[in-house]
Amino acid sequence: MTKPSRGRSLSPRRRTRASGLAVLLAAAVCLTAPAVAGAQNAAANWTPPKTVDGQPDLQGLWTMATYTPLQRPERFKDREFLTDAEMAELNSLLTAEGTDPLTRNVLNDDPEQVRARRVQTQENIHYDNAIWLTEERPKSLSSARTSLIVDPPDGRIPPMTEEGATRRAERERDSRYLMNNLREPVYDGYHTRTVAERCLVWRHEGPPMIPAAYNDILQIFQTRDYVVVFQEMSNNLPRIIPMDGRPHVPRSVRGWAGDSRGRWEGDTLVVETVNFNGKTHYQGASEDLRVVERFRRVAEDRIHYEWTVEDDRTWSRPWTAEIPMVRTDELMYEYACHEGNHDLRNILSIARNLERQAAEREQAGSR
Repeated sequence: MTKPSRGRSLSPRRRTRASGLAVLLAAAVCLTAPAVAGAQNAAANWTPPKTVDGQPDLQGLWTMATYTPLQRPERFKDREFLTDAEMAELNSLLTAEGTDPLTRNVLNDDPEQVRARRVQTQENIHYDNAIWLTEERPKSLSSARTSLIVDPPDGRIPPMTEEGATRRAERERDSRYLMNNLREPVYDGYHTRTVAERCLVWRHEGPPMIPAAYNDILQIFQTRDYVVVFQEMSNNLPRIIPMDGRPHVPRSVRGWAGDSRGRWEGDTLVVETVNFNGKTHYQGASEDLRVVERFRRVAEDRIHYEWTVEDDRTWSRPWTAEIPMVRTDELMYEYACHEGNHDLRNILSIARNLERQAAEREQAGSR
C-alpha cells in the first residue's frame, strides 16, 4: 500500500469538507452544457501567455483531480452532459460523504447503503480520509461531461480484440491480492509479481496521464527545445520531451513510458509517444500502443488536456478522452513508495506458508 507525502496531509484546511461545498455548487452551475459553450467562446478570445522563447506558456503546478469517470455509466446512454441540478446534487453528495477515491464515483448511482458497505470492505480500507485523501479544494466532477471519453460518442472504450481481451485478463489475474486466491495470481517468484505492487510503475503515469487517487499534482517546465512533465506520484524520472524535430529512437529501444516527441500546432502542444515495452498497465495495451496528447492553455488557471490512444492489437478503433488540468497553489513534495519492494521476501514467504498449510489440510482430509 502506498503512502501519500506527509507534507500534504498537515494543513488543517484539508480536513474541512463542508467549506468546499459552496465552491463545488458554484462550479456546478458553471459547468453545465450551455455554460460549457460559453466557456469555449471565452477561451477562443483568450490569449495565452508566452514564454521568453515565444511559446505558449504551460508551466506551473496543475492537478487533474476529478470524480468524472473514464467511461460513461450505462444509465446515461447517449447523454453527453449533466444538467445543472445533477451537477449540484452529485458534487454535494461527494462533499458531504467525503467519498474515498478508491470506491469509484457517484455517477454509478449506487444506493447509499451500497456505497457505505463498499468503503468498509477490506480491499477498500485506506488511509484516514479526513487527512490523507482530502484536498484544500475537495475533489469533484471536473466538468459537466458524463465521461472523460469523448470519442466514441457513447463515451465508452471500444470493444477489445480477442488478443487484447486475453492479455488484459491475464494482467488482471496477476494483480489480484493473495487473500483472494492462492493460485491466482502466481506467487512463484519476484518475476511473477506486478510492478505496481512494488511501486515501480503506476498506471496513471501514462502516457496517457489519468487522475491519481492522491498525490495528483504535476509540474510542467519548458525550454526552447524541451518540455518536461514531472508527476508527484511517480518513482520514475520526469518525462523529458524533445521539441526540436528529432525522430523517435529505433523501435528496438522501448520503455515503460515509451518514447515521446513534441511539436507545436498553433497554441497546442502535441506529444506523440510510441515504443512502449508491452508491459504497460494501461487498459491491456500492447507494445504497439500509440498515444497522442494535446495540451492547450485555455485560461489563466486551466489547461485543456486531451489524449487519443490507438492499438490495433487491442481495440477495434482509436478512442479519445479529455480532462481539465487546473492550476493549484499546493506544493509538490517528494514521493516515496518502497513497501512492496522491501516486503517482497515476506510476500513470497507467506505464499509458501499458505501452500504448505493447504497441503497439510489436504493430506489430513485424505486419511
